[in-house]
Amino acid sequence: MCRNIHQLHNFEPPATPDEVHAAALQYIRKIAGSTRPSQANQAAFDTAVAAVAAATAELLAELVTTAPPKNREEEAAKARARAEKRYAS
Repeated sequence: MCRNIHQLHNFEPPATPDEVHAAALQYIRKIAGSTRPSQANQAAFDTAVAAVAAATAELLAELVTTAPPKNREEEAAKARARAEKRYAS
């Protein structure tokens, strides 16, 4: 859906509220089709971001897995390696 929304579940340390909010913001921007709402739509935009962030935090709190938590630095290094390979000339 949106490349800027990253997996937040099963990481050590767990996702921060800022990461949850950023993912919610990206999702709402994608759905709304704009990065900045008009002043007339700002309240609805902010309400939607807050609702999606709350639902995301609730979901992350309730998810269970038997897989060991992933390391953020290792996953970021893997992503950089994939990007280098993808964009290599």
